Amino acid sequence: MEKLRIVFMGTPEFSVPVLEGLIENYEVVLVVTQEDKKVGRKQIITPPPVKVTALNSGIEVFQPSSIRKDYQRILDKKPDMIVTCAYGQMIPKEILEYPKYGCINVHASLLPKLRGGAPIHHAIIDNYPRTGITIMYMVEKMDAGDIISQKDTIIGKDENVGSLHDRLSLMGRDLLLETIPKIVKGEITPIPQNEEEVTFAKNITREDEKIDFNRYAIDVYNQIRGLSPYPGAYAMLDGKVVKIYDAYIRDSFYMERENGEISRVYEDGLGVSVKDLEIVITEFKIEGKKKMRLTEYFHGKNPEEFIGKVFNKED
Repeated sequence: MEKLRIVFMGTPEFSVPVLEGLIENYEVVLVVTQEDKKVGRKQIITPPPVKVTALNSGIEVFQPSSIRKDYQRILDKKPDMIVTCAYGQMIPKEILEYPKYGCINVHASLLPKLRGGAPIHHAIIDNYPRTGITIMYMVEKMDAGDIISQKDTIIGKDENVGSLHDRLSLMGRDLLLETIPKIVKGEITPIPQNEEEVTFAKNITREDEKIDFNRYAIDVYNQIRGLSPYPGAYAMLDGKVVKIYDAYIRDSFYMERENGEISRVYEDGLGVSVKDLEIVITEFKIEGKKKMRLTEYFHGKNPEEFIGKVFNKED
């Protein structure tokens, strides 16, 4: 097969295995990514993971602030195909219509389900039993192009967004590499998306991160694991932000406790009352302290000090 000239457009860690797979198999003539950003408390200017990978491989990098206004450099590379994966900007039709083999996207859901910027988080938060990867043709409407290929996977009942992210990233790389030769050979019959089945996965906001203990245990549990390890679900306790990274549901007999109240202490964590059962928090980070397992926090302390305290009480 001919050595395709590919322009790759992507930004976060999720996109890195996809880019690496393309570099190993094709001629990546340009990598387009978002601008360097300030990261962390110290606001250190940090390049996107995709940029680091490209530069380490000796590939030219382009970081336009607005791809709609500044795209000629992409066309000048005369790509046969453009591959996007979590790039982060809407791509204009001048780019979409240019390549011989099209502009294709690697998306981390089974479209038309979970269109948008946070499909991996929402697959867990919204209690989807399965998710996967979709390779599709890009159009000007977000994640609405015809489907080229898909691969699905079961979401583990205890899986968090970190582990699912890593699995889907590798699945995306592998499915893309299986699909490109079929596109070139003309073996693909694209399938239009069913608009009646569309759901959305909006970007995670600070409001989405705050735990509401008035909900059912499964909803609270899915929120915690759907935001772990990043950005992390949180609740307020004694006026401090407490990030909660790991927990499990415990079937408990009914107790007249306020929702959000720490009702019991177990060997591995704190039992918190919710609408129906009990959530046991096993890993957290109190504002100003390091992330730790509750067993580590209990060492040398009296865990009973938590009994009767209520999350989000000051609200």
